[in-house]
Amino acid sequence: MVSFLKSLFGEKTNAAEEQQKKETKKFEILKFDGLRAQRIGRVDYAVKCFTEALLLQEDFETMNYLSSLYIGLGDTQQARDLLTRMICLEPDLPATYLVLSHLCYIEEKYEEMEQYAAQGIRLKADDPVAYYLLGRSRHCQKDPIGAVAHLTKALSLKEDYTEALLARGEILLEMKQLNEARQDIDTILETDPEHEAALLLRGNWHKAAGAAEAAETDYRQLIALNPFNEPAYILLSRMFTEKKQIEKATEILDEAIEFNPASATLYRQRGELRLLSGDKEGSVEDSKKALELNAEALGSISGQFNNEPASSNVLGSLG
Repeated sequence: MVSFLKSLFGEKTNAAEEQQKKETKKFEILKFDGLRAQRIGRVDYAVKCFTEALLLQEDFETMNYLSSLYIGLGDTQQARDLLTRMICLEPDLPATYLVLSHLCYIEEKYEEMEQYAAQGIRLKADDPVAYYLLGRSRHCQKDPIGAVAHLTKALSLKEDYTEALLARGEILLEMKQLNEARQDIDTILETDPEHEAALLLRGNWHKAAGAAEAAETDYRQLIALNPFNEPAYILLSRMFTEKKQIEKATEILDEAIEFNPASATLYRQRGELRLLSGDKEGSVEDSKKALELNAEALGSISGQFNNEPASSNVLGSLG
């Protein structure tokens, strides 16, 4: 009787172990296929593979890969759900809170962004990324002094933190602290003379300082480096608009649209200039094109475009 029971339960145990092995192998295959699809740009298939893999196993690393894909796709709710699950698995890992803070920045939820950044600091007090995110959140909440203080702390922890230098330089420029802003801009350009965001910010600095020719030189240099840099065209066009040189301003946008034919912002800007010049038909045509490309209202150009691109590994990119 004993041997019979042992034989019976032994067979069940072996069957369960065999099933577990099959599921583990299937999980590993799906995860590998997802990574391979991600590397070759098949985001849709990568999402499918990672999603199916997570049905088999709650794996932190796979959740990280999938959440970064959702952020890149603009599906912030799916990304948020995964990041919340990741915190449940690893509640003491500061990087996950920082990714959530960055996600809140995308969603324009700045108070929540600050809370997650502060949680990251509580877990790791010397993390420059946390202070950078905290600074960005304070800036978005109309506290430039607090923003500069946090960004300065980030730079004390990492002197060559380009994003923090750019952010602080932008805020200092808004505060009319021209000398201090220029120091941050020059620090970046000393090591990378062709840094696009820094060149754009230097153009804005020259404009604020009343050096219109130098600003134009910066914008044109940026366009020469990258003819697809939309903000440089718009800011250069606006300079000529302010000087009442509408035809010249329109020509600049004509060139921009040749390189960026899918930009609703450029069509909207050119439509406004055409209306100023009396070309009502052309203005209506551009306005319709802008609506076709983007039906949502478009914000104004601030001159600062340094949002981080989505990484295949969000935790790694912020760390």
